[in-house]
Amino acid sequence: MCKGRAEFSTNGIFLFPHRFPKMRMLARNDSLVTEFILAGLTDLPELQQPLFYLFLMIYIVTMVGNLGLIVLIGINSHLHTPMYYVLFNLSFIDLCYSSVFTPKMLMNFALKKNIISYIGCMTQLFFFLFFVISECYMLTLMAYDRYVAICNPLLYKVTMSHEMCSVLTLAAYAMGFAGATAHTGYMLKLTFCNANIINHYLCDILPLLQLSCTSTYVNEVVVLIVVGINITIPSFTILISYIFILISILHIRSTQGRSKAFSTCSSHIIAISLFFGSATFMYLKYSSPESMDQAKVSSIFYTNVGPMLNPLIYSLRNKDVRVALRKALIKIQRRNIF
Repeated sequence: MCKGRAEFSTNGIFLFPHRFPKMRMLARNDSLVTEFILAGLTDLPELQQPLFYLFLMIYIVTMVGNLGLIVLIGINSHLHTPMYYVLFNLSFIDLCYSSVFTPKMLMNFALKKNIISYIGCMTQLFFFLFFVISECYMLTLMAYDRYVAICNPLLYKVTMSHEMCSVLTLAAYAMGFAGATAHTGYMLKLTFCNANIINHYLCDILPLLQLSCTSTYVNEVVVLIVVGINITIPSFTILISYIFILISILHIRSTQGRSKAFSTCSSHIIAISLFFGSATFMYLKYSSPESMDQAKVSSIFYTNVGPMLNPLIYSLRNKDVRVALRKALIKIQRRNIF
């Protein structure tokens, strides 16, 4: 391991530690890293098998739930509305970004040494960040859609037209692409020598910065700016949207209607809080190498739990989806009979 970087790591600060001296030159006996080893969630042998089956079940539920919702929305014309258009894209993102890292994560529980190439690691980092940042803005778009539907129902069709939905969706993916490109681009400029064990179950920003034997000052500035923007703007927009939604709910005269609306909104708020709260803890908390173990456990909520819960929270609670699902199951049963 590079001596200078080891001293920085033991100081216990990743984001804006002390001022770096000019970039250190690699020693002659240092070798550039061509592959990384993913440390995984835990190294306790007795937990490997139970965790393998747990996360395998989570992955299966995630795949079935999100893929099922994509197919259901696609084949039912009455679900071709702005809300379900956003849900379609949200499920697509959850489906993709779960598949970016979960297979490798499961391999950690089955193999003694889970190796990923340098190119494979940078590719995983890019697509993981692309889909996670896109999800931030898709959740924001979902909250805005609900705000317009509840607070301005007469203007809903005009405000959330097909053209507007397409523009907002493309903007969400554009923000994801921009953020992923910025992080990955600056990560490619770093040099990794000797130390190649990533203290995580995927290639993520902060665990990779720990391993660099050159200055990571610029990368840390990029983390604060890009992650700060991609958490602050969506969180603020979602918060404002749900404040207005809750105010509108309080004006509902029917007790039953009010309680139903509160139940729906509370589940949305819990899911969003888990996603943004765990992401904030992971990326914006000043952390030490020892606290990275806590951070990767908290990251489970936005990498594994969130994609699994989103189809249940945003879709199966909706009457339209339940009706469409019931009709689809009846059609399948009739085909099997005849």
